[in-house]
Amino acid sequence: MGRPPSTRQLINWDHRHLWHPFTQMQEWVQEDPLIIERGKGAYLIDTEGKKYLDGTSSIWVNLHGHRHPVLDRALKQQIDKIAHSTFLGLSNPPAIVLARELIRIAPKGLTRVFYSDNGSTAVEIALKMAVQYWQQLHPEAGPKNTFLHLKLAYHGDTIGAVSVGNIELFHSRFKPLLFPTLEAEPPHCYRCPLHLTYPTCKVACIDPIEQILKARHRDLAGFIIEPLMQAAAGMVPQPAGYLTRIRELCSKHNILLIADEVATGFGRTGTMFACEHEQITPDLMAISKGLTGGYMPLAATLTTEEIYRGFLGKYDEFKTFFHGHSFTGNPLGCALALANLDVFRNEKTLVRLQPKIKLLARLLQPFQALLHVGDIRQIGFMAGIELVRDRMTKEPYPFQVKAGHRVASIARSKGLILRPIGNVLVLMPPLSTTVDELKNMMKILKESIETLQID
Repeated sequence: MGRPPSTRQLINWDHRHLWHPFTQMQEWVQEDPLIIERGKGAYLIDTEGKKYLDGTSSIWVNLHGHRHPVLDRALKQQIDKIAHSTFLGLSNPPAIVLARELIRIAPKGLTRVFYSDNGSTAVEIALKMAVQYWQQLHPEAGPKNTFLHLKLAYHGDTIGAVSVGNIELFHSRFKPLLFPTLEAEPPHCYRCPLHLTYPTCKVACIDPIEQILKARHRDLAGFIIEPLMQAAAGMVPQPAGYLTRIRELCSKHNILLIADEVATGFGRTGTMFACEHEQITPDLMAISKGLTGGYMPLAATLTTEEIYRGFLGKYDEFKTFFHGHSFTGNPLGCALALANLDVFRNEKTLVRLQPKIKLLARLLQPFQALLHVGDIRQIGFMAGIELVRDRMTKEPYPFQVKAGHRVASIARSKGLILRPIGNVLVLMPPLSTTVDELKNMMKILKESIETLQID
């Protein structure tokens, strides 16, 4: 094949041929992009050999670091057997064993696993399962063909997932394509829509949700929520007890609770799944991102035996769940997911994570005194720092100022990769990040915010 292309050739080809996600390409082609060639542990390495701390876990997927030997070995061992065979009419050992292992660690009561490719598809499956379940097993409960979700919600970019989302910047253009849903104000203690203060508010933001569930229970197939933290909304946490109350209300009004644990699952909040913090079990749970430790696209929708039974019947009753993907149950992905769970067990990942979560909280405290910082939000190893123009009034920076992007650019020049959400700087490092690496990340981030100058 000859010599590999130079960095300049790669940049030219990228500008000429590629279209990047969530990227204004007119701006992209005016700059030289960073091209990552390798990774090791918490570091990304570009084509020029420069190292960068991976402060976003490569968009929230990497858990145990890049090139982890256990995961590398699992991939190589599986490729020596088979890369893929269809899951329609066939099965394979990694997918079978993984399903058993996922049920072992999932919230109690989830008993069935349906595989797919990514977080959006896992959510789509949960939505379709919910509607078909009510039609087939409990038609007397009502038409039940819509969903309740929170404002600021992000559950993916496919049409069903967008329908239960509410980020105007991403979704407003596609409203003619979407199915109707109900939405409710989310808990947002920094910018409370009710202008109350936690905890004296007594989590009053649940009251309107209760009214919706009570009034529309015959229409609602389910309530979808990211448990504990609305990630793409800007790392917006939910107060203690909120999730428990939502579970109680859904049960009371005969509405399925769908937990989107795509971002919050696999240790991000300090427990394997965010639902564990309040010991609740959803009726359906979507997982992806960290499922393979950041190595391969794979997702799953977990559900209960009750919902599974709603799809059982004779062949000619057509109660089958007619949904699937070409790479459903992909053996490579499932083998890596099994290795991922092995690493969790053998390296005691969650136990070793706890002191780092406390350290992150301590390292975040000095940020509160910085001129541009309005709010700091953290759950587990997930953190968001909101930049504001005026700390007293909480006035945000206009998006055209690109405050978050400017801080991220400064941080990159110092060796830290970040991906802000508007004015919110998101820090979600690999769970394996060392104490020294975490301290270095926070040092760079603090210096980058201090360096920010906006007229």
